[in-house]
Amino acid sequence: MNARDLTALMTEPACEHQHAAKPKAGCSRPKPGATAGGCTFDGAQIALLPVSDAAHIVHGPIGCAGSSWDNRGARTTGPGLYRYGLTTDLSEQDIIMGRGEKRLFLGIKQAIERFHPKAVFVYATCVTALIGDDLSAICQAAEEKFGLPVVPVDCAGFYGSKNLGNRIAGETLLKHVIGTREPDPVPAGVHNINLIGEFNIAGELWHVMPLFDELGLRVLSTLAGDSRFAELQTMHRGEANMLVCSKALQNVARKLQERHGTPWFEGSFYGVRDMGQSLRDFARLLNDADLTARTEALIAREEAKLDEALAPYRAILTGKKAVLYTGGVKSWSIVSALQDLGIEVVATGTKKSTEADKARIRELMGDEAHMIEEGTPSELVGLVDQYQADILIAGGRNLYTGLKARIPFLDVNQEREFAFAGYTGMVTLAQRLVNATTSPIWPLVRSAAPWEA
Repeated sequence: MNARDLTALMTEPACEHQHAAKPKAGCSRPKPGATAGGCTFDGAQIALLPVSDAAHIVHGPIGCAGSSWDNRGARTTGPGLYRYGLTTDLSEQDIIMGRGEKRLFLGIKQAIERFHPKAVFVYATCVTALIGDDLSAICQAAEEKFGLPVVPVDCAGFYGSKNLGNRIAGETLLKHVIGTREPDPVPAGVHNINLIGEFNIAGELWHVMPLFDELGLRVLSTLAGDSRFAELQTMHRGEANMLVCSKALQNVARKLQERHGTPWFEGSFYGVRDMGQSLRDFARLLNDADLTARTEALIAREEAKLDEALAPYRAILTGKKAVLYTGGVKSWSIVSALQDLGIEVVATGTKKSTEADKARIRELMGDEAHMIEEGTPSELVGLVDQYQADILIAGGRNLYTGLKARIPFLDVNQEREFAFAGYTGMVTLAQRLVNATTSPIWPLVRSAAPWEA
């Protein structure tokens, strides 16, 4: 990928940063060695690996595949092929002798013959980009040889951040996959929609799919939670698209609108208010009066059931305080969900949040909202002490910060095992919060030892 293409990807016209009073030149450029938050290769795999009936081959040393395998808890109802860590496993001798392209072609051949995938995605890494392996030419030759889509993903880790990798993955689909197949005819009264940036973490997609089915909204494809290659090929026929908690994939939503006239909106499935608003936004974009009426009836019914189910948990959680350290859209969407349960969020993380995300935070928490840019362990513990918070809600990497400081902790990032999206997810979230804050272990670990008393 040349410098011009990278610059174009780093500057997204649909991003609010490009239209602010002081616009940014684009996404943050990479800093040597700074891949703790994920590199470009990592981001591309996050976006595409949930395509469960495709073979995903990492072209590079085995360490790249080992470090990236199963990096998100995406789940599927279909084939488990995406769970295989396939790699060309380049050695020093392969690199020195220039055998990378031959090993890649052989790897594609073996993957097709053994697993019979619907397609093959091939991911570049830093090593293969530096030695100049022609990924596109090999993939094209393999596609002609085996009669199967073989998609090159030019995502060398040194290109930049994880978000850039997400965007490269979206651009790859727009170039090689989307629009290459027509969907099955739609039944009368049914609308086609797409979910962009939905990764089915811990099975969250399955909480909202029954609602879409009831409303007559056929999800052509998700990008890429629990998705199939053939579904991604039909995304261009969606009548409305929802960008779900992933600013990095705005390029897909924008270009589908430019090329096919598909309107889109950004929404969230976390929290009572945002769940209902997302359903309303679909009805609004589809401009169907009957759908609007049925949507309002469904929301009223589900919220009534949810209020009854949440009543005992709200009685316990109302008035409690939380420090939330996450990023991006979750910096406000989780705030909304917590407030729906009666919890006061005293501080929230904004490390990966846009100006629009921060505006939503101020709308929910007030103009004096405490925003955490860099949440070091000492700062997070200090905020819990300062505000007398009852729980720290963050990602798995902060788990031991909470445990060592004897603070109740809840994991809300992609490594978690529990689904918090949709109306059903709200009950799960409430249960986990109650379990965390009322555990009898906390009075014990905070009390003095018998010999000290």
